[in-house]
Amino acid sequence: MSIWKSPATLEQIRERSKDTLMEHLGIEYLEIGDEYLKGRMPVDPRTRQSAGILHGGASAALAETLGSIAAGMCIDREKKRIVGLEINVNHIRPVSAGWVTGMATPIHVGRTTQIWEIRIYSDQNKLVAISRLTVANIDR
Repeated sequence: MSIWKSPATLEQIRERSKDTLMEHLGIEYLEIGDEYLKGRMPVDPRTRQSAGILHGGASAALAETLGSIAAGMCIDREKKRIVGLEINVNHIRPVSAGWVTGMATPIHVGRTTQIWEIRIYSDQNKLVAISRLTVANIDR
């Protein structure tokens, strides 16, 4: 059974991401499951730091993007909106090329707050980073 109260299609999510940081970073949305959202981001000059590896801020941007979009689909968007409260990211291994893929899954979806875990993997399916995002569900 799906947790989404305001489901969106991948195309709708892509459309809402036009002219945003997400589009600039090359984030692509791949799959919506009953309890997860999956997307990916290139590791290229837009997302690498000066040492030639994926920038931690880019990993955080991917994590916050996926978690926030997923959280937004768990509320009645006519009455509520979500705002970020806290994000943390543990960086586990460097990546210098290819793509990283993130999957957002819920830890807690409550009336006033939500907590999401976002795991980010390399093309070789190795864990690159793990993040936890906390959002508030506030009245419009």
